Amino acid sequence: MGRSCVAYLYDFRFLCVLVIFVGSNINGSTRWLKIGGMSVQPSEIAKVAVILLLAQVIEKGPKAQRSLKVNAITMLLISPIFLVVAYNNLSTAVIIAGIAFAMVFISSPKYMQFMAVGAGLVVLVLIYISLESYRAGRIAAWLHPEENVSDKGYQTLQGLYAIGSGGLFGKGLGGSMQKYIVPEAQNDMIFSIICEELGMFGAVCIILLYILLIYRLLFIANHAKDMFGSYICIGIMAHIALQVILNIAVVTNSIPNTGVSLPLISYGGTSVAILLSEFGLALSVSKNMEFQEDDDV
Repeated sequence: MGRSCVAYLYDFRFLCVLVIFVGSNINGSTRWLKIGGMSVQPSEIAKVAVILLLAQVIEKGPKAQRSLKVNAITMLLISPIFLVVAYNNLSTAVIIAGIAFAMVFISSPKYMQFMAVGAGLVVLVLIYISLESYRAGRIAAWLHPEENVSDKGYQTLQGLYAIGSGGLFGKGLGGSMQKYIVPEAQNDMIFSIICEELGMFGAVCIILLYILLIYRLLFIANHAKDMFGSYICIGIMAHIALQVILNIAVVTNSIPNTGVSLPLISYGGTSVAILLSEFGLALSVSKNMEFQEDDDV
């Protein structure tokens, strides 16, 4: 049967550890490995590894997941990769934890217990943020971006200017002026440029397309032939939903600024390749979907 998903996950943990020591620094962040002239981001690969791992674990013991103790053990399986990624990439670590939380949450009917655990995780994240001054600085820039216009608040304010100048129908494709000013306009802040060029109407259309995509992944998960395929689609759905919500929340200054790309739209190498790989997995599951036939037929 080959190696288990657990073994592959720990291989990716090694790559994430390697980034800390020999990774390439881009824009002040060390998140990439240079391999054969290409830049690879191991933390992006870890997302799909976590999805496969938890899908395999849940499939092997679906009834056991009704126990809070087993839920906790399942979550602890991803703690090594979570801690390694969180060392220098908190936003990606939060997405990994969110994917795991969503998959385990759906596998268990005890929702109130999960709410308590979720509250505890929020407290831990707040403590983690307070440990580093630069993270606390991002909180200050989020609350008062106008007072940090020359530093951490600059990107947020310029993004908000782009959103405000778009109006209802925008300036037209290619008509953005803020794309020359907003830092990372092609990546983390791409949604602000969409708002400027296509207006509120275009932004709503983009959001509706994401909702349709998430709905189709949920449909495939509900009609998957086996539980393994079903939870793969649930993990992919959680991954896309989290990144869309976090990216739009950052651009609109609803949460502190952090580097999260907008799926399928932001410029990127490893992130786009991983998303396309996940869609390939979902299509593979959809090929074997089962539908209940009507009794009258």
